Amino acid sequence: MATPPSGPEPYQVDWAAQAGHLRDAAGQERDWYAGVAAALVRAGDRVAMDIGCGGGGMAAALAGALGSGGLVVAADASPEILAEAGRRLDGVPARTELVLADLGEGVEALHAHGPADVVWASASVHHVGDQQAAVTALAGLLAPGGRVALAEGGLPPRRLPWDVGIGEPGLEVRLEAAQDQWFGRMRAGLPGSVPMPYGWTEALRRAGLGAVTSRTALLARPVPLTGEDVERVVAKLTHRVDWLRPTDLLSAADLAAWGRLLDPVDAAFLGRRSDLAWVEARTVHTGVRG
Repeated sequence: MATPPSGPEPYQVDWAAQAGHLRDAAGQERDWYAGVAAALVRAGDRVAMDIGCGGGGMAAALAGALGSGGLVVAADASPEILAEAGRRLDGVPARTELVLADLGEGVEALHAHGPADVVWASASVHHVGDQQAAVTALAGLLAPGGRVALAEGGLPPRRLPWDVGIGEPGLEVRLEAAQDQWFGRMRAGLPGSVPMPYGWTEALRRAGLGAVTSRTALLARPVPLTGEDVERVVAKLTHRVDWLRPTDLLSAADLAAWGRLLDPVDAAFLGRRSDLAWVEARTVHTGVRG
């Protein structure tokens, strides 16, 4: 993401402002999406839905996996984000439909496009106040034998050495801790927010799905990173720091350290380092309608 959240509170997301970031992420993660889509789509599948589609990366991958006989429905609550998804879907082999709908009451509108063989939701359910109700609504979109796949959880990326020589060691760990606190405050402020004190696999079971599984993939780039990947690492860290800057979750000392590390004219600029990494784990939780 490229800009901090805006709005009356720093824990509310201005999704329109995230359209460019989501577009870039969809392009950067094309290979991961393609691999996951190939594993999800089965022979005979005809309809797939990407709910909270972001930049359209997974919708495009599902279109490739379904082929010319398939239909991919890409849904998002932001017109700006949906427009980015539409640009990515231009020219894909499957037929596509763009639907302006959220993960709340908007899911009902998606029944007109189904039932679906695959329903995909990546990092979108956790933005709904009642996450269990959202998962149950997604399960209701399925045809018999259809699958809901939730990309939630995993492990946060590791990009920096523990000690970068600027500020106190553990700078990236504290950044992750601050993001976790931001997430908690964001969840608490959502309309109708209720706790979900169990994991995503249990949420899928409570939604009436069976054959529930989780699979985690390691995403890692060889070190030293390419120049392009170094730029992406710096951009992602810049986004995260800017995202948290309006809050009280980062100390003044840490903000000063990040200011130097992310400043291209500073001698400590991360873009000059050869020891940056790109390691993270992505988890997908899947349940099947009987």
